[in-house]
Amino acid sequence: MDFEIALTLTILVGTIILFITEAFRVDITAILVMLTLGWTGLITPAEAFSGLSSNAVIAIIAIMIIGYGMEQSGVMQKISRPLLAASGEDEKRLTVILSLSAGALSGLMQNIGVIALFLPIVRKMTRKLNLSLRKVLMPVGFAVILGGNLTMVGAGNLIILNDLLIQQEAAPFNLFAVFPIGLAVLLFGVSYFYFFEGKVLPSPEDKGEGFLEKQRRLITEWDISTKAHNYIIPEESGLLNKTLEESKLWSDYNLYLLAIKEGNDISYAPWRFTRFAAGQEVIIMGEESDLHTFAEDYDLITEEECDHCWNHHQLEDTAFAELMLPPRSELAGKSIREIAVRKNYLVNPIYLIRGEKEFGDDFSDIILRPGDTLVVYGPIENIRYLKSDNDLILLTSLPRKDAEGNKPFFAVGSFLLSILLIILGFNLGMAFFTGAVLIVLSGIVELDEIYEAVDWKTVFLLTGLIPLGIAMENTGAAEYLADLVIMPLQDGPVFLILLAVALLASIFTLFMSNVAAVVVLVPLVMIIGNQIGVAPRGLALLAAVSASNSFILPTHQVNAFFMSTGDYKSSDYLKAGSFLSLAYIFIASLMVYLFYI
Repeated sequence: MDFEIALTLTILVGTIILFITEAFRVDITAILVMLTLGWTGLITPAEAFSGLSSNAVIAIIAIMIIGYGMEQSGVMQKISRPLLAASGEDEKRLTVILSLSAGALSGLMQNIGVIALFLPIVRKMTRKLNLSLRKVLMPVGFAVILGGNLTMVGAGNLIILNDLLIQQEAAPFNLFAVFPIGLAVLLFGVSYFYFFEGKVLPSPEDKGEGFLEKQRRLITEWDISTKAHNYIIPEESGLLNKTLEESKLWSDYNLYLLAIKEGNDISYAPWRFTRFAAGQEVIIMGEESDLHTFAEDYDLITEEECDHCWNHHQLEDTAFAELMLPPRSELAGKSIREIAVRKNYLVNPIYLIRGEKEFGDDFSDIILRPGDTLVVYGPIENIRYLKSDNDLILLTSLPRKDAEGNKPFFAVGSFLLSILLIILGFNLGMAFFTGAVLIVLSGIVELDEIYEAVDWKTVFLLTGLIPLGIAMENTGAAEYLADLVIMPLQDGPVFLILLAVALLASIFTLFMSNVAAVVVLVPLVMIIGNQIGVAPRGLALLAAVSASNSFILPTHQVNAFFMSTGDYKSSDYLKAGSFLSLAYIFIASLMVYLFYI
């Protein structure tokens, strides 16, 4: 083993250790690997930064924009309805239905396109049913990878296999030649998570923060009371003809008026000069004792005494949010009263934070400064408007806005056009980027939302790891590993050789693209197969299928794509994917042994 091979393998081992220990964030680790390979001379500077222009990375960026556009267009609502009807509110049933649907579709189109389609569906459905996003998303993402083995066009590693076979003067496989293997691993993967999800997926106390969890954390941090009660204002109430300010609701009772319903009209975060009238239904938030005192003082009819009160859970499109004033903000030097936050934006200002000071009482007349943070409550779209209209910095994530009816057919058409171009043989990045540009030109995604739609952590994770695959191939490290693992077994049982090929391909695909792993391995295993008398086409198919066995690290494009959304760590992949990866190696080897050797 020469020095370059030894150095490449050392960097490979170091990369694995950094991923497992999570000493750095995964994208930082990938960038460090890229720079190390460049500085050690294992690859040229151009090769070190080649990931930035790679087909895979360009495709990922485009797919993120397309996925964001499809979500904004309202397509996801239409797709999620029949799935919700079929699954009900059962988390396991929902996971199975989504996994089988995504896996089946992945057999007909590129798996990165499938996860782009299903990710917003999973996010929307789990949010609607208040289920754990992390427990549903990873099984669905893994099913997308598994389902790519149902046909020879489901994944890039299988698409390129036939070209390599022709180069080796061997017969190519037909479209469904791989179906038995794909069906076996997909059904096993779905069953695995159905029976063991409680043991292998992140537990509730370890789960990352989705929108609801972040809202609960924000409420806890600022000690915000979220008790909301409905009241009817009767004819004899002392609130009649009083304005919101005159009622002292905020200053004396420390309560917040969330909404007023009058007939079919609903007013959120009413202005301070709004007058109360008999028959109005009000929703007020605050401490139980304060609510009780206010209701008694003004003779309000409580929800328990009212047969037709509006359900305050209908405020599901409202949220808490933290908004910071940036330097040179136009709001600096003005007070909440001057800005008229309730009147102009229909949101409730709840807290003002300035350094270590917190203003929770009436701070309507305090002059705002750059760096001040407002904690507000109100309709999500109104908070967005408040943010964008004043160039405020949003410190709390909000769920992506729904825009049902906003050109859904154009969004679907752009996505399908990209898929059609790929099927016709056009470049993956060019095809998806064409769809992304059409989404933007249609107005579904606004220009200032493009960069918000792209998860740059995922982009740099892939960018940093691509050079490692180049180094493995250029230095001969990949060929060295192939000889090291397979040749000692040449006189052993055929099934043991199959296991070795599957294991080697599974290792390669963790740090090389699945296509690159197949390009490197297939010629090698076919030569070895001819030498030891084992069917070369069978070994080639096994190597190609096993190049999809990438579950223990977030290095596969699909894994990287949903990592940030689910707030997963490398350890989550290792925990959930370890046994699945071992089972995959065994099942794929067994199926090839039974059907192709």
